[in-house]
Amino acid sequence: LNMSPAMWKWTCLVSHLLLSTTVSPLGRQQPPHPKRPFITFTGDQMEGNFNHLVVDERTGHIYLGAVNRIYKLSSDLKVLVTHQTGPDDDNPKCYPPRIVQTCNEPLTPTNNINKMLLIDYKENRLIACGSLYQGICKLLRLDDLFKLGEPFHKKEHYLSGVNESGSVFGVIVSYSNMDDKLFIATAVDGKPEYFPTISSRKLTKNSEADGMFAYVFHDEFVASMIKIPSDTFTIIPDFDIYYIYGFSSGNFVYFLTLQPEMISPPGSTTKEQVYTSKLVRLCKEDTAFNSYVEVPIGCEKNGVEYRLLQAAYLSKAGAILARSLGVGPEDDILFTVFSKGQKRKMKSLDESALCIFVLKKINDRIKDRLQSCYRGEGTLDLAWLKVKDIPCSSALLTIDDNFCGLDMNAPLGVSSMVRGLPIYTEDGDRMTSVIAYVYKNHSLAFVGTKSGKLKK
Repeated sequence: LNMSPAMWKWTCLVSHLLLSTTVSPLGRQQPPHPKRPFITFTGDQMEGNFNHLVVDERTGHIYLGAVNRIYKLSSDLKVLVTHQTGPDDDNPKCYPPRIVQTCNEPLTPTNNINKMLLIDYKENRLIACGSLYQGICKLLRLDDLFKLGEPFHKKEHYLSGVNESGSVFGVIVSYSNMDDKLFIATAVDGKPEYFPTISSRKLTKNSEADGMFAYVFHDEFVASMIKIPSDTFTIIPDFDIYYIYGFSSGNFVYFLTLQPEMISPPGSTTKEQVYTSKLVRLCKEDTAFNSYVEVPIGCEKNGVEYRLLQAAYLSKAGAILARSLGVGPEDDILFTVFSKGQKRKMKSLDESALCIFVLKKINDRIKDRLQSCYRGEGTLDLAWLKVKDIPCSSALLTIDDNFCGLDMNAPLGVSSMVRGLPIYTEDGDRMTSVIAYVYKNHSLAFVGTKSGKLKK
C-alpha cells in the first residue's frame, strides 16, 4: 500500500485482514459482520511509520518493516518477535559508510527507515534493507528474527542513499540446483557513480558468505547492472528512476517505473519536464543486461490521459475476464493504478484510473520493436541512458519470444506507448494501491485510496 502516512499505520494491516477474511479459496469463510471491529496493531508512536509488509504464505505470519523496527506478528496481529534496526550514528554524506572507514562528516543519531522487505522462502530468511549507511541489508531468520548476516564490507553492499521507504524494489529468482538471484532496482538520488539503478545480485545459501549480494557477473567491462550516466544529470538535474512494482514471469523479470523526461509540447520550441511510466524487462539469465528494454505504459478514458503510475499488481486473468480479453485464464494480467496527467509526480491529482494490461501483449510489442531494430530501423530510443540517439544496427537473426539480446542494439527503448484498458475511474479520492486475485473464475480487485478506504 502507498497511502498517506497518517492512514498507513491503521490501514496496512486491516486491509490484509480484509483480503484474508472476506474470501477464502475454499469458500468456507464468510464476510465479517459489518459491526464487528477489525483487529488492529499499533507500534510505538515514537518510532514513526510502518513502511512495508509481507505475509508468509505458508504460516500466515506477518512481517512488518517500520522505522527502526522489524516486527513479526501472528495472523491475529499479536507481536511474536521484535528486531531493532536503529537508530545509529550516521551521516548521509559518508561514502563508504563510517562502518568501513573513518568519515570526516559529523555523525548524528539517525533513524533506519525500512526500504525493502522480502521473504527468501528457500533459505527460510527475511531480507530487510534499511536507509542507514547508504542502504545495507540484514538477513534475519524467519522464526525468531535472529540476525544471520549483515554484509557491509564491499561497495556492492550499499544499495542506495535514499532514505524514503518506497525507493527500492527487489525480485527473487529461485533455482532448485543453484544459488538464487536477487534483482534490485532503486532510486540513486543523484549518486550514479556509487549506485546502479538496477542490478542482479547473488543470494548465497550461507548468509555470511563473502559473495552475498555480489553482482552475478562483474569484470572490467561488463557487469550485471545498469548505471545512469552522469551526463544525464546535465540534461535533467533531478533525474531518477522511481520503481513502483516488480515481478517475474516466464523467462523475464519486470519492473514498473516512473521517470522524468524532457519533451517538446506541440507547437512549442522549448522543452518541458514531464513524468513517464515505463515497464522495464530483463531476461532472468542475462548476466550482461543486454536484454534491457523499456516500454512506456499509460491509460486513457474519455479523452483524459492517466500517465502517473501509482501502484500495480500481477494476477491471472481467470476464465471470465479471459474470455472478454481474448486470452487464456492462466495468462498474466497487470492491474495498474494511474493518476491523471504527467507533470506532478510528488503532488498527483486526485483523478485516477484502474487499468489492466495483458502481459503477453506488452511482450509482443517488445518483440516487434526488437525485430525492427535488428533490421536496422530507427534508433535505440533510450535518451537517458545514451544521452544521444544511436542508430539501430542490422543483424540477420531470428528473434523469438525469449530473445535475450546481444552486445548490440542494447539497451533499447520502445517509443510508442502501450495503452491499458480502463475498468474503473475515481475523481475525488485518488487510488493509491491495488491487489487482485481469481475467485471462482472471477477476477477480483481491491484498491486502497488516499483517504484510507478499501474498495472491492
